[in-house]
Amino acid sequence: MTATDEANAPVSTRSQTDVVIDSVKTMITTGALLPGSRLPIEKDLAASLSVSRGSLREGVRALAMMGVLETRQGDGTYVTSLDPNLLLAPMGFMVDLQTPANSGHLQSVRRVLESEAAARAATRITDEQLAEATAVLEGVEALLGDDDATTDHDAIMEADIAFHRIIATASGNPALDALIEALASRTLRARMWRAISDRGATRETQHEHRSILAELRAHDADRARIRMSNHLLGVEEFIDTHEIEG
Repeated sequence: MTATDEANAPVSTRSQTDVVIDSVKTMITTGALLPGSRLPIEKDLAASLSVSRGSLREGVRALAMMGVLETRQGDGTYVTSLDPNLLLAPMGFMVDLQTPANSGHLQSVRRVLESEAAARAATRITDEQLAEATAVLEGVEALLGDDDATTDHDAIMEADIAFHRIIATASGNPALDALIEALASRTLRARMWRAISDRGATRETQHEHRSILAELRAHDADRARIRMSNHLLGVEEFIDTHEIEG
């Protein structure tokens, strides 16, 4: 290569921290590092990656924030379990930073994911999980007041979260479960506001939950998907037609 070629060659924008992150990622994906594995000591790892120890520490901190690594005081740095709920947890933070204007978009994604979770759960749900979901809905009946003003909306929302969480877990897909969990928090305010301001919404939701449970009990995947989609469409339409503050 001539001096002119060298001058015109693209300059790499990868920092040493990027090198650390990419290298550890490669070691994990190739099996050189497994869940629970201890990283080499700092001095040796920095030398093998040709980075400074300061850059290595920055890379390790970034990977720890992503849930990939954990540093144990006085014991070294280890690869985590790499459980999807752990790795996807930062997504919940990103979702929480979305503006109220994006709540409807997030609810649309939630509807797609939870509808698929319901279909998968219909063919996988256990008797214990069905009993747990049934107990949740029976508990809601005791919380419903004579009118919306006397209804314990906070407790009902906790039951709502528990019911949907059982279904997500019953889907048997940890990644799907984690994505649903991350999205659920950002739509919680809108769901609560609908329950309080939309007369009859709480009882309608209870009826829809019971319809979903019936399809799960019948192990009918297609009907469970449809029931869940219709149920969540109501929240989505409410968000689209009301100004919900974040």
